[in-house]
Amino acid sequence: MTAAAPRGFTFDRNDGRAVLPGNLHTNRQLAQWLDFSQPGRVRVFTGKVELGQGILTALSIIAADELDVDLDQVHIVSASTLEGPDEGMTSSSISVQDSGSAIRHACAEVRFLALQQAARHHGLPADALRVEQGRFTDSQGRELGDYWDWLKDINLHREYEGLAQPKPVDALKLHGHGKVRRIDLSEKIMGQPRFIHDVRMPGMRHGRVLRAPSLTAQLADPDQPVPADVLDAMSLSAIDLVVDGRFIGIVAASEREADAALAQLQAQVAWRESANLPDMHALADFLRNAPHETTYPLQKGEVLDADEDGVSLSREYLKPFIAHASIGLCCALAQWDGQTLQVWTHSQGIQNLRDDLTKALGLDKQAIVMRHVEGAGCYGHNGADDVAFDAALLAMAQPGDPVRVVWSRADELSQAPLGSAHLVSLRARLNAQGRISHWHHELWANGYSSRPGRALIPTLLGASQRAQGQPAPIAINPPLAAGGGSDRNAIPGYSFDNTHVVNHRLTVMPIRTSAMRALGAFANVFAIESFMDELAHASGQDPLQFRKLHMEDPRSLAVLNAVVDRSTWWRQPKAEGEGHGVAWARYKNTSAWCAVLARVQAGETLRVLQLDVAVDVGRVVDLDGVINQTEGGALQGMSWALKEAVQFDRTRITTQSWADYPILRFSEVPELTIHVLDQPEQPSLGAGESVQAPVAAALGNALFDALGVRVRHLPLSQDHILQALNAPH
Repeated sequence: MTAAAPRGFTFDRNDGRAVLPGNLHTNRQLAQWLDFSQPGRVRVFTGKVELGQGILTALSIIAADELDVDLDQVHIVSASTLEGPDEGMTSSSISVQDSGSAIRHACAEVRFLALQQAARHHGLPADALRVEQGRFTDSQGRELGDYWDWLKDINLHREYEGLAQPKPVDALKLHGHGKVRRIDLSEKIMGQPRFIHDVRMPGMRHGRVLRAPSLTAQLADPDQPVPADVLDAMSLSAIDLVVDGRFIGIVAASEREADAALAQLQAQVAWRESANLPDMHALADFLRNAPHETTYPLQKGEVLDADEDGVSLSREYLKPFIAHASIGLCCALAQWDGQTLQVWTHSQGIQNLRDDLTKALGLDKQAIVMRHVEGAGCYGHNGADDVAFDAALLAMAQPGDPVRVVWSRADELSQAPLGSAHLVSLRARLNAQGRISHWHHELWANGYSSRPGRALIPTLLGASQRAQGQPAPIAINPPLAAGGGSDRNAIPGYSFDNTHVVNHRLTVMPIRTSAMRALGAFANVFAIESFMDELAHASGQDPLQFRKLHMEDPRSLAVLNAVVDRSTWWRQPKAEGEGHGVAWARYKNTSAWCAVLARVQAGETLRVLQLDVAVDVGRVVDLDGVINQTEGGALQGMSWALKEAVQFDRTRITTQSWADYPILRFSEVPELTIHVLDQPEQPSLGAGESVQAPVAAALGNALFDALGVRVRHLPLSQDHILQALNAPH
């Protein structure tokens, strides 16, 4: 077996070949994207997966518009290692721009090839033919066949050549309209089987894994971890036990039996733990003093001198560890027949996961078949890959039988990778004209990626717990060229003459961290936009105008102006205890623009009354999808900002249930208005991750407007508000 080489965060486009659009560059054959073998139906392949964000609908719209077929004629095939392109991860809000761009250009070329074939056969110029619902006609309306006729003799196992340009915007019929039906919703609304949790297979057995209570916990008796009487009882009950180092798994005929056996193991297996976690109440000190490596994302102009005259300010902002907290639990199925391992998973990156499975299980890549099945929407690297490994290892111990594994809520909250705690220190100086002349941004955090496939050794939890397993590698950061990790959006979106950004990535990882939606942008934008508010107030300037004073990008100004101009309440008088806040950012400094206005009522807790959000995602493919993604992201940003923080003591994560980790409730959802700025002549950009951070900052700024105190330690909870109110000023 040859181990898969680590994958990069982006595909290499400097490989000596002609650069092709989007992910066509690395998946160059038209047959990797399109199939017309079924009459009247177009199969469109994508390596991207549906995570509840409506991406499959958006990609279907792109194909239908470019080919001139009805949306019902498009059957989109999501990620599988058996067919379709390898597009790596579904992450970072790049599916439309990378997969969508590839599909658009592949469809344009296939449309051109089919038209040329039909035109030659009928002795007509190709531009005299029309296409509707996949059928070709001439200028008199005479039927001239369809795609399925003319593509029979064209082999699509050919490289894309750029023979035709995609349609101009005014020729697209479905783009930008909110009337397109989501292709994934009907089954969900009607409660029909669609999710991985619904999959049932003949002879399926049920697996559970006894997890070590902490990352470094060791078995008290590694030679006999499970007492003999427990082993005998399980054997009599036809329950199989798989013990490999610290990995202890159960396979039973039913979920009830598996859960009962797991509870018995939890009571009988003893562990030794070390107090090697940081002090949760001194998190900033831990981050600042832990071993780290330092990089400098931006060094421009003079370094800020603390002794210079003028208005200057320095502040620190802290984000805690946060969990994915999907309501649906992680789940996977696997089956091993002695030669081929099949895995059904809701992983965001089935190709990356297969790479790690080859390393962890000693199998050839071709011996592993991965199929994506939709699960609960995830927000980065959750436990989906880990539970897939659990199922695979248990299935290989039970050849022939499919094995289904579901994690518990405690596993979800304490075993899956977390979003890193993140400390930001900001310093700035204003000149005599009230403009910022010097800006210094310094941050400390773990890396934001431990995803499979990107290291020489597997990053899967169960693989690290096997007898011959290696500790999972320390989380790393994507390079800035791929959007950055802990330094994502650390470079401010404003124009300052002197700007210095310093990134300290921790080289220890006592708490497992990886990708969490928006990565470091959430903490960095919260800090930057809170600090801009503080600077405005310190210098006696209006926070909105103060921002505009430092903005040069016209689309940044446009999105900020739009949210203010379209708001029905921003300029209205405020009631007692009410506050208004504003924030904005361009995600990754290269993707979508987003501006947020927040209206809150501050009492015992912070109640959010209204959120207005303006977004510019370039050309809008699916208007309803953009609105849906922005609404969901705004509510997620609210939940993170107001409630979420993982709890732990010096030995283990103590967050085990919803009682320990509250999330936003339906009763707390505010009036939410989304304003979409369509830019049909501009490239499409992702919508899913642009809004969370501006929402958090706008809420913090609105809280200050309401109470006159600044909360710099997330979440904006009752405890932190009271601490700020009682702190000496």
